[in-house]
Amino acid sequence: MTLAIGDLQGCNARLGALLRQADPDRQQSLWFCGDLVNRGPHSLQALQRIKAMGDRAVAVLGNHDLHLLATAVGARKPHRHDTLDEILRHPEREALLHWLRHRPLLHRAQDHLMVHAGLWPQWDAAQCESLAEEVQQVLRGPHWGDFLKVMYGNLPDLWNETLSGDDRLRFVVNVFTRIRFIAPDGRMDFSLKEGTEQAPEGYRPWFDVPERRTADLTVIFGHWSTLGLMTRSRLLALDTGCVWGGHLTAVRLEDRALFQVPCPRERDPSHF
Repeated sequence: MTLAIGDLQGCNARLGALLRQADPDRQQSLWFCGDLVNRGPHSLQALQRIKAMGDRAVAVLGNHDLHLLATAVGARKPHRHDTLDEILRHPEREALLHWLRHRPLLHRAQDHLMVHAGLWPQWDAAQCESLAEEVQQVLRGPHWGDFLKVMYGNLPDLWNETLSGDDRLRFVVNVFTRIRFIAPDGRMDFSLKEGTEQAPEGYRPWFDVPERRTADLTVIFGHWSTLGLMTRSRLLALDTGCVWGGHLTAVRLEDRALFQVPCPRERDPSHF
């Protein structure tokens, strides 16, 4: 049995409560859809807990996880509301960072595919896996810190098979860890963070783009707290805003059983 779990963001106590409810016998595989750390109060403990689970836990990288790595190598300045200092000052810092940068961007098992934010609609599953592997090789290689220094930016925002080098890798990272809306001209739009009801005319969430080539798989993702819980037959959106005072959510993949625990508001959404 497998539990898929939404964005944790350092809310380690809430994870403990969720697992006591949904996995009391510790028999299930646990899939985490990214953003293990940051903004919540116990990023260090959350990272240590999931690392200690070994092969029972699968975690894909989210944008906050990449932010931790980038901050650690000086590629990104800390944000005022980061909660990463405990990790960065910890004696096991290097082991934790090594473990984190070896997490995948995408996880596929049979007809389920998990990613932090989403997929480019024109990529099929095989291309998604291949492109994720390109980035993963860089993050796991000796020059990972150099890549993080050029990873940030909103361009290119439209896929082209001829993209290469840093532009190609940046686009792939942005799709897997940041995508929400596709603009009418087919480009990624990073300015909109609202739910789908507030989107301007012609803007579509990535998963509703016609003829999306991964529509035959069940895609599991987080990242989009204003979207909230979505459980379609081939889509599971699991970021239910734990750090904002919402819930931490898990879904058992085999029967779609839903588990949730309420969360105290750790951060005010108006501050971001």
